[in-house]
Amino acid sequence: MGTEPAKNLKKYGSWAVVTGCTEGLGKAIAFELASKGLNILLVGRNPKKLEAISTEIRQRYKLIETKDVVIDFQVHSGKEIGKLIEEGIEGLDIGILINVAGENYPTARYFHEVDQELMQSLIKVNIDSVTWMTRSVLPIMISKRKGAIVNIGSGSSAIIPSSPLFTLYASTKCYIDQLSRSLYVEYKKYGIDVQVQVPGYCVTKMTLRMAAIKEPSLFIPMPEDFARASVRMIGYEPRCSPYWAHALQWGVSIYIPDTVLDTFRLAEGIRRRSQGKTD
Repeated sequence: MGTEPAKNLKKYGSWAVVTGCTEGLGKAIAFELASKGLNILLVGRNPKKLEAISTEIRQRYKLIETKDVVIDFQVHSGKEIGKLIEEGIEGLDIGILINVAGENYPTARYFHEVDQELMQSLIKVNIDSVTWMTRSVLPIMISKRKGAIVNIGSGSSAIIPSSPLFTLYASTKCYIDQLSRSLYVEYKKYGIDVQVQVPGYCVTKMTLRMAAIKEPSLFIPMPEDFARASVRMIGYEPRCSPYWAHALQWGVSIYIPDTVLDTFRLAEGIRRRSQGKTD
């Protein structure tokens, strides 16, 4: 994967929408898209962080326009998300939507240990936001008969057979996987490329919390490295693992018996490390 030439993303439209863009993968992807000449509409819940990212993008890429839309996916209802984003994109030539915003457990835990507030947050951020954001941009793309929608999934739902200790998170990402691949089939005839990208671990605040990962390695890239691979793969197959080392892990994992992977993922050592405890 990733050997194909990158497409001219401006052919989809002059604006790209990015959620979860104030840190981690979302921020890196927003900057990478801006480097390709696309104007960026940033969606997040913190107005000050959005303003800071907008300013930084405009300072680095002088000809790029930005716009901020404040939406708190943990708080706003689906209809409110739809209304806010439809108002935000009105009059803009929206070509690309990248749904990056996501929520995970702060530490590994059994399903019964997940409190109701965290359960609600996972469902709203990982499922509701992607659903309503996608629904809101589709009419524009259908009318133009072109567009690209990329949803950031997870190796926990596509690469490995199960995800014990992160069950609800992985299950929400399974929804994203199925939604994306089905939309790919539905809307290909309209010239809309829908894709789910399946990353492994990257160095982000989320992986720091859940797996105590602090430094990059061969299989754990920095967000900027993943972002370059991610943007390069826009417009190709409906499901991919853009970063070469993650794709390699995916390829190898299919030859490992499910029982072995299940046993490894359920190991108490993983649980203790994510909680900051030593073996």
